[in-house]
Amino acid sequence: MSSTSNLGASEAAKAIADGALTAEKMAAGCLDRAGEVEPEIQAWAHLDRDHALNAAKMLDAHKQRGLPLGPLHGVPIGLKDIVDTAGMPTENGTPADAGRRPREDATVVRRLKRAGAVVLGKTVTTELAYFHPGKTRNPHNPEHTPGGSSSGSAAAVAAGVVPLAIGTQTNGSMIRPASFCGVVGFKPSFGAIPRTGVMEAASSLDTIGIFARSVADAALAAEAVFGADGVDAAAFDQSPGGLLATATAEPPVRPAIGFVGTPAWDRAEPATKAAFEELCAAIGNVDEVPLPEPFDGIFGWHK
Repeated sequence: MSSTSNLGASEAAKAIADGALTAEKMAAGCLDRAGEVEPEIQAWAHLDRDHALNAAKMLDAHKQRGLPLGPLHGVPIGLKDIVDTAGMPTENGTPADAGRRPREDATVVRRLKRAGAVVLGKTVTTELAYFHPGKTRNPHNPEHTPGGSSSGSAAAVAAGVVPLAIGTQTNGSMIRPASFCGVVGFKPSFGAIPRTGVMEAASSLDTIGIFARSVADAALAAEAVFGADGVDAAAFDQSPGGLLATATAEPPVRPAIGFVGTPAWDRAEPATKAAFEELCAAIGNVDEVPLPEPFDGIFGWHK
C-alpha cells in the first residue's frame, strides 16, 4: 500500500491543509492502489482516473490562491452506485440502468464536493441494492463475501483504496459489509442525511451511511453531510456540529451497552455466539436486552 493511500481521512485532510501533501498526489496514490488490488477485489463499478486527478488539481489551485479549505479538502471518496453523480455513471447495479448518467449530483454528493472531497468513482452495489450479489470480493479473503448491499464501498475502504466511502442501508447494508470487511460503518439515525438523488428501496427505512477507517473519520465526513435539504421529507434539521469532538473525546461516564439478540439469535452459529460472548466479556458492563413479544414478527414486517 502506498504511503498516501494508507492515510485516514483526518490524516489526509491535515497533511494537505498543512502543505505536506497535495490533493493530486493523494488522489494518484489511491488510484495506484486501486490498480494493484482491483483485479482481485473488484470493488468499483466505475473508476474515473482523469476526473479524479482533474478535480484534485483544481483543489490544489484553490489552496494556492489562499482560499478557505473545506474539512475534506483533497480527501478521495467512493460512492455507492445508487447515488447520483452528475456526468458519471449511476447504474444501480442492474443492466436495466446501463449507461444511465444523471444530470445532477445527489445532495450527499454535492455536500461532499463542497467540503472538498474528490470523487474517485462509483462502488459496486448488489443489484438494485437488494439480494443479488455483485462482483466484489472480500479484501481479507477473496473466497468470502464482502457483505451486501454496500459491498464495493466497504471493500474499497478495507483494501486501502479510499479512506472514505458512502453506502446505504435498508436492512443491514452498512453494518454487515463493515463487519465483514473490518472497517468502521456508521449508519446514522434515519433522516440524518438527505436521500435526494439516491435510488429508493424502501422510503421508510433507507438511510445513507459512511464507511471509514476510524470513528473519528466517519464523524468528520458526517459533519459535512448531515441536515435537511428541503427536498427529502424524512431528513431533519440536526446541527452537524460536535460529532468529531464527541468522537475524539473521552466519554464523561462509562457507557452502558446493551446487546439485543433479536428473534434470529437462536439461528446464529456457535462460533458467532462464542465470539460475542468473548466481546461482551472484554468490554464489560454489557446487559442483554430482551425484546417484547411484538418483535417476534419484525423480520416479516421488514420484508
